Amino acid sequence: MRNIAILLICAATIHGAAQGPASNPVNVQVDLAKALGVYKPIYSWFGYDESNFTTMKYGRQLLTELHDLSPVPVYVRAHHLFTSGNGVPDLKWSSSNVYTLDAASKPVYDFTILDQIFDAYRDAGVRPMVELGFMPEAMASGTDPYHQPYPKTVAGSVQSPPKDFAQWGELVRRFTAHLVERYGQDAVATWYFEVWNEPDIRYWQGTPEQYLKLYDYSVAAVREELPNAKVGGPATTGGGATFLANFLKHCANDKSAATGEPIPLDFISFHPKGRPTVVDGHVRMGLSDEFKATADSFRVIAASTKYHDTPIILSEADPEGCAACSMKDNPSNGYRNGPLYPTYTAAAMKGLIDLAAQYKVNLISMLSWSFEFEGKQYFEGFRTLATNGVDKPVLNFFRMAGLMAGNRVSTTSSGEVTLDDILEAGVRTDPDIDAFATKADREAAVMLWNYHDDDIPAGGAQVQVTIAGIPVGVKKVLLQHYRIDDNHSNAYTVWKAMGSPQAPTLEEYAKLRAAGQLELLTSPEWLDVSGGKVTITTGLPRQATSLMRLEW
Repeated sequence: MRNIAILLICAATIHGAAQGPASNPVNVQVDLAKALGVYKPIYSWFGYDESNFTTMKYGRQLLTELHDLSPVPVYVRAHHLFTSGNGVPDLKWSSSNVYTLDAASKPVYDFTILDQIFDAYRDAGVRPMVELGFMPEAMASGTDPYHQPYPKTVAGSVQSPPKDFAQWGELVRRFTAHLVERYGQDAVATWYFEVWNEPDIRYWQGTPEQYLKLYDYSVAAVREELPNAKVGGPATTGGGATFLANFLKHCANDKSAATGEPIPLDFISFHPKGRPTVVDGHVRMGLSDEFKATADSFRVIAASTKYHDTPIILSEADPEGCAACSMKDNPSNGYRNGPLYPTYTAAAMKGLIDLAAQYKVNLISMLSWSFEFEGKQYFEGFRTLATNGVDKPVLNFFRMAGLMAGNRVSTTSSGEVTLDDILEAGVRTDPDIDAFATKADREAAVMLWNYHDDDIPAGGAQVQVTIAGIPVGVKKVLLQHYRIDDNHSNAYTVWKAMGSPQAPTLEEYAKLRAAGQLELLTSPEWLDVSGGKVTITTGLPRQATSLMRLEW
């Protein structure tokens, strides 16, 4: 494994040396006059296992940065809000100790730690996506040890059903009432309440029928205190399409086990993931796996008479399934520090939106399960947005997405790999050189990428972008061209050039912080408009992402 990791590091080091433009240019056509629908900010959602990181130094810092990257609300989801313990996080573990029993076996509700977490969200200006889980120790029915350290965290009885579903419902009711009292009914009504996490695998140690009962009691309890709350689930894995189908049938046809009334369902959630591997000493991504998993569940939702228009939240949508698995132990996760991660995410965003259009379903979120880990080494290779307060290249993808607004508009590219081809075989031969564009009042933006599943040295591409449909009467447009690649918006490259310090000096740290920000490729420039068009030519390295933003 150590030899594989060395090969990956060497490949990353020489990656930037093989970026000369290809001889045949790629032609990208953008038509601002051809709207394809409203640009939904599906990018503005984030999550993480370790809810206690929320209140730590770099967690608070990152929450503020997430708020600042988007003009629309940013939503944050975290595990372990109800887990018992001392509030000290570990890999894939956190706790709030919200529910215990006293000496007389009477319930004790303590919101101290939860208040600190939700206050941090409020202070940063982000909105919670409240995941109702996991099971408090005094309520858990499982017989295994309650907390089993990583990597066996899902084996603990923290993932078991409640001994008494009515007691669980009372916990959810009191929790919701507390949120409403502390943060206000109007604010909490803008949040989302999701029941549990991945009940189709070991995150739920009960039966499918017990999960449906848990859902009924949970949403009934939330709605009792907040009748207009947004409630949903089931947060199944990408392989849980059958579980999802049965869940939708339950909500559509059955009566609530808690109330005997119809069962509320305001949004549907599930988790599509990719599957990177190591092939011949380099990382090979699995974009097709994420798309296939998405298509399987979209197909189920589209077939539902009652729920085919219901908002869909991909409450985890990632290149693979374990944020806490570092590249040290899992070399296939070597994509996480450099420009491949944001480029994959750009291609994924377009593909997920295209799949939603194909199945005529209502996608509103692709939540990135990535945050930060306190007390770990710099660039250790966790799936994170920042490392010790230094932003990683992937965070700049979300900054780019936040600069797009209005309607999505038509794009074509001579270098694209079609959605059908990616579903069938991934991006394994020619690279996917493609674009995604938006138009708003007096502005437009084109996101452009050069993606390949295989992270190996390769020549770049010369790309000619023609943007048509600029309003009549506009003579000049201001171009701001942002770039993420080996040498732009990339603190990882700067850190390696410093000698990979694990204790950077104050001066080095300041340079790393600056290098982690979104960077212009060139100075802003005014372009002449001719016939309602401008043409921009640029070299685009492999695994690079650009954003061309026009104003007039």
